[in-house]
Amino acid sequence: MCDPTTMIPIKNTRPRRRLRVRKLRYKSQRHLHAAQETERNQLRDNGPSDSNSDRLLLSQNESFSAFHSLLYSDMSIIGRRKEMEDEVSVELGLTAINDEKYNFFAVYDGHGGAQVAQVCRERLHRIVAEEIVGWGEMDEAEWGRLMEKCFQRMDDEVKRGAAAMKTVGSAVVAAVIGKEEVVVANCGDCRAVLARDGIALPLSDDHKPGRADELKRIESAGGRVINWNGYRVLGVLATSRSIGDEYLKPFVISKPEVTVTKRTDNDEFLILGSDGLWDVVSNEIACNIVRRCFGGKLKRLSLKVENDSHVAEAAAVLAEHAVARGSKDNISVIVVDLRKPKRSSP
Repeated sequence: MCDPTTMIPIKNTRPRRRLRVRKLRYKSQRHLHAAQETERNQLRDNGPSDSNSDRLLLSQNESFSAFHSLLYSDMSIIGRRKEMEDEVSVELGLTAINDEKYNFFAVYDGHGGAQVAQVCRERLHRIVAEEIVGWGEMDEAEWGRLMEKCFQRMDDEVKRGAAAMKTVGSAVVAAVIGKEEVVVANCGDCRAVLARDGIALPLSDDHKPGRADELKRIESAGGRVINWNGYRVLGVLATSRSIGDEYLKPFVISKPEVTVTKRTDNDEFLILGSDGLWDVVSNEIACNIVRRCFGGKLKRLSLKVENDSHVAEAAAVLAEHAVARGSKDNISVIVVDLRKPKRSSP
């Protein structure tokens, strides 16, 4: 990851606009069982909804395994924007490598429209499941090659889409979580942050045009980064990598940066979020909020949730805090509880 001190500061000069918050989607607390491929395909609900509908996917074939089970919650709100362009994807028991099962979580932050984010929500996890077939035990380099191939396939599919999508794109942060590791692939300015033993650990690095290495790459390809209400590729796009945005290639690329983090007994939770969260909330504050929600010390103010679980509270409070801090974007958050259940004494 690059040194954050090399970032070019970006001044926000956009005028303030009237707050308009509308809840688009909420999925409440679930147990994520390790093998659910058949049930997932039969029961998954892909469409965004204004209702409090819940997706519940249960495996009929496996007994409950505490180690392979996670609790998670996600929240998406429109914030101060006129349109909702974010999408969230959770796929349970997505795939297996050497009998180790993996779950898939992703936040898609669309721009120029919601079409590319919607296509990514429908397709990226399926591409990952297809490409991972036949792979054996994987190290960080192999995970990197795999995810790069998946993102390239996703970008190629978008490229073959309707002409209206040529000026539409989406940032992506995806996490593939198994028993032993957390694999994060990031393309754009969404972010993944792991809380471990009281410390906030970023598992991705935002792709901003003002980032020193991204600026050099863009200029080497013949492009320009222009300070137009913040640093933008050709004065247009505020992220330097994305799926889609065909009209800005080769300056905006779809190649993700991939990290593989071994899980430990000190892992607490993982936060995935769009830049509507991270532009106004630091990694440390976000982790402190979730930690306090887990401890029952912090509650949401207004956003409705379907239950009072700690993960539900955490996702809602993060979204509310981003709005209170003046976020001007759509806000999407996934919180995944990574704590291992305490084993009872014999």
